[in-house]
Amino acid sequence: MSQITTHILDTTKGRPAAGVTIALRRQAGDGWQEIARGVTNADGRLTDLLIDKTPLELGIYQMKFFTREYFARDGTAHFYPFVEICFEVATAEHYHVPLLLNPFGYSTYRGS
Repeated sequence: MSQITTHILDTTKGRPAAGVTIALRRQAGDGWQEIARGVTNADGRLTDLLIDKTPLELGIYQMKFFTREYFARDGTAHFYPFVEICFEVATAEHYHVPLLLNPFGYSTYRGS
């Protein structure tokens, strides 16, 4: 399993959000450097984002969830074309960054 994992639950539908593209980026100066990209599976999970088992460098990271394409697939009106969640990797432990998503709002938390 990757050091960074995620799960997206579409709270409007009450089921996982499958097929959402996610980019993992590391803060680089005033910008971001993409280091990995993946797509959620049928259960809304992405557990193999980082193939290399080498722990990430400590620092600030961002997961960018491309939600526009997800909502567009079934013609759902939405407000957020993408969601960006920033977090700090302070140790070599596992980080689970879930997203609770609906067309007009979202929430996140540090998962386990």
